Amino acid sequence: MGACAALAACAMLSTGCNRDQVSRSAPVPVTAAPGTAPAAPPPGMSGEVPLPPTPSSPLHWTLPKGWTETPGNGMRFATLNPPGPGKVEVSVVCLPGQAGGELANVNRWRGQIGLEPMDEKALAASRQTVKSKAGAVAVFDFTSQGQAQTRMIVGSLTPKDGGTWFLKLLGDAAPVAKARPDFMRYLESLHLD
Repeated sequence: MGACAALAACAMLSTGCNRDQVSRSAPVPVTAAPGTAPAAPPPGMSGEVPLPPTPSSPLHWTLPKGWTETPGNGMRFATLNPPGPGKVEVSVVCLPGQAGGELANVNRWRGQIGLEPMDEKALAASRQTVKSKAGAVAVFDFTSQGQAQTRMIVGSLTPKDGGTWFLKLLGDAAPVAKARPDFMRYLESLHLD
């Protein structure tokens, strides 16, 4: 099975495919070697994964003074960069539906910066809400433990078109703290018209 996947990857590379072509193509059927059972997909990965939605009403915002914006590709709608030294950026992503649900997403984000999962009660206590013209934005703010601290602030918005927008400020703790006031004003500026 691994050999088939390696050969398929080599074939794609040799034909000059780019990531967008591969992600939007039909899945390549993989067959098990004769006399072996087909491998089961990893937990949580069964079935087809839908492509990110094309938002019926793209999200708009007012870019904070001094920030720069780069159009995204793939699942990322845009990347925003606050000014100043240090590692810090904002990713803007739109996923279909509830994208796994709030608790699952929060625990995934916490895991990305080395924090333990939380339960529903802790989730509710950590949620802040920001009002925008696009709707209410749930905001979560987490900082990793240890000497090299990473901080993540995520805004989550589910407008009426059915997709969920994630606006994630991530980086070293000090530059994220400096960018936080502008990020919160950025979330307030969100609109769909």
